[in-house]
Amino acid sequence: MTTLVACSHGTRDAAGQAAIARLVDAVTRALPGLAVAPTYVDVQQPQVAEVVGETGGPTVVVPLLLSSGYHVHVDIASAVAGRDEVVAAPALGPDPVLAGLLVKRLRQVGLRSTDKVVLAAAGSSDPQARRDTERAAALLATALGRPVALGHVGGPQRHVAEVVEQLGRDRTSGRTVVSPYLLAPGWFRDRLDGVGADLVSAPLLDGGEPDARLTGLVVRRFLDARGRAYAQAA
Repeated sequence: MTTLVACSHGTRDAAGQAAIARLVDAVTRALPGLAVAPTYVDVQQPQVAEVVGETGGPTVVVPLLLSSGYHVHVDIASAVAGRDEVVAAPALGPDPVLAGLLVKRLRQVGLRSTDKVVLAAAGSSDPQARRDTERAAALLATALGRPVALGHVGGPQRHVAEVVEQLGRDRTSGRTVVSPYLLAPGWFRDRLDGVGADLVSAPLLDGGEPDARLTGLVVRRFLDARGRAYAQAA
């Protein structure tokens, strides 16, 4: 039997931990009979290398991460390296499904047609992660039918507070609304409350059950990676 290793970043935030646990539970229900093992690349235990080392037989590591970066290219890649029956799926984003969920969150806080939107992503020094977040902003702009600015929480890129300040100088063109490109509540989401935006929407996971589209995206990443692994072994 193939094992799905659901690998998230890890957080000390209780609400964030609960949100990720609900997503893993939803994936488990969507794949009855499949073993699903939660793991992390930082903060929480068990770490991904430990879990992969304990699984027997075919294993697919699915990053519950929104972009490629150090954790995908180093932590997860190192955990699966040299193991013939273990493969890693791509990160969840960028993907049109995530853009649709971001739109849903924006509408929940009352987005208006005149509002200016800033996508707020966790910063990264990894070039692929930067390209991924730029693509995510483009997908959100397409889904909304309006421009979307990109800012970051930490990292070397332009900080979201700077982007919000610049957009806010023109008070004739509507409010400034921040859309967190974050999977769950936690440290990064909390930082956005102080960036000066008129509104900040919720992360992709909030206090309720995961949106079925997000669960489906995790399942799709798993099935695609498993299918490629089977094809290569044939």
